[in-house]
Amino acid sequence: MARHGPPARAGRWRTVVRGLGQTLITLGVVALLFVVYEVWVTDEINAGVQQDLSQDLRGQWDVGQDPLSPPDRSGGGPAQIPLGEGFAFVRIPVFGPDYVRVVLEGTDEDKLSEGPGHYPDSALPGEVGNFAMAGHRVGRGSPFLDLDLLVPGDAIVVETRTDWYVYRVLGNRATGDYATPSGIPGRQIVDPSAVQVVDPVPGDPDAAPTRRLLTLTTCHPKFSARQRLIVHAELDGPVSSKSAYPDGPPALTGR
Repeated sequence: MARHGPPARAGRWRTVVRGLGQTLITLGVVALLFVVYEVWVTDEINAGVQQDLSQDLRGQWDVGQDPLSPPDRSGGGPAQIPLGEGFAFVRIPVFGPDYVRVVLEGTDEDKLSEGPGHYPDSALPGEVGNFAMAGHRVGRGSPFLDLDLLVPGDAIVVETRTDWYVYRVLGNRATGDYATPSGIPGRQIVDPSAVQVVDPVPGDPDAAPTRRLLTLTTCHPKFSARQRLIVHAELDGPVSSKSAYPDGPPALTGR
């Protein structure tokens, strides 16, 4: 009498392996589609959102309104910008002439999905202290995708209704060294818990600020939130008014 047990078992194993292979292929396709959505689709969606935000902000400016100087502001106190409202543009000339993003108030996920967000408790453009912003590295417009390419001396230009503020990445332009005598480096990589990088004096929460700094924060490495990439810059020279420089300061063209 013939025995059919082993071939049957072999057939079952082939079925299991085939099913497992198909499952892995399906999971791979799903993962690939997720990456495509996170990287490219959300970038395309964000481009439209940024265009709308830009039109809204410039529309306010055209009629004399400014989130940094609301009509009910009195006594010279700090501006209270509503969460989610755009109030400035940030430009990084080395990223190309088309790099411009509306800066929103707030750093929760809803705000960062629309553009770079200002830490509400940090300084405002040009103020003494630390004007700090967060932005996505990959996806949702990827505003800080190439933040690691900035070198000492590179300009970061902030545009408000009335002025241009030119900040430059800290460090030694000649050597490319990010270290500085003050101990505030032009670039550093930290753990997500290192919130002191956005203090008025980065890394020294008890110190009184005397400088006009800017800090950009984003995830590191790309496609991971394991660490944070930090870039520190300082206001370079006097503020440039738009009446004197209607088309932007020389730094916008790389000078």
